[in-house]
Amino acid sequence: MADRLAAQGHAALAVPLFSRTAPELELTYETPDLAEGRRHKDATTTEQILGDVAAAVSWLGARYSHSAIHVVGFCFGGHAAFLAAMLPGVEHAFDFYGAGVSRMRPAGGEPSLALLPEMQARFTCVFGTADPLIPSEDREAIKTALRKVDRAGERFSFMECAGADHGFMCEARSSFHPQASAQGWKLLLDEDSVV
Repeated sequence: MADRLAAQGHAALAVPLFSRTAPELELTYETPDLAEGRRHKDATTTEQILGDVAAAVSWLGARYSHSAIHVVGFCFGGHAAFLAAMLPGVEHAFDFYGAGVSRMRPAGGEPSLALLPEMQARFTCVFGTADPLIPSEDREAIKTALRKVDRAGERFSFMECAGADHGFMCEARSSFHPQASAQGWKLLLDEDSVV
C-alpha cells in the first residue's frame, strides 16, 4: 500500500507495528501466517503503537514540513490509525476495516472507541457490510459514537461498502472487492495531500 501511494506521488512510510516481536516478519494470507500475525498483534500495546506512529510523524514532518500527514491503516493497522488520530501532527487518519475498535484496546483497557473525544485529527472509517470481523452492531456503535462527538460531521466520517468482506482493498486476498477497493482508493487519492 505504501508503494502504491508513493507511485501516486505521495511520500509514504510503512510503520512496522510488530517490529519488537518480529523485526523481519513477512507473512502471506495463508491460515498459519494469519495465526502468526495474530500472535504478534496480541503482543502489541497501544503505547507502542502511539510511540511508533509519533516517531514516524516526526520523521515525516521533518522531511516534508509543508505536507499534511495522513495515517492510513488496514485491519489491525486500521485500529492503529484510529489510535494515531489522537497524535499531534496527524491531519487525517483513515481506518480501513480496523476490527475491535468498539470492543477492545491493544493490551487492554476500555475499548479504543472511548478515546474518540481525544482525537485531534480528521478521521474516516471504512468498512464492508459483509465483514464478519466487524458485524453490524460494531459498525453501528462506531457510527453512533462518531456522530455523538462530531454532530455536524465536519471531522469524522463513516463509509460502508455494500457486500465487501474483510480485506476488500487487497488484491492478494480472496476477499478482494474491486468496486469497494476503487471506492477506497478514490477516498484516499482525492485528498489534497496524503503523506
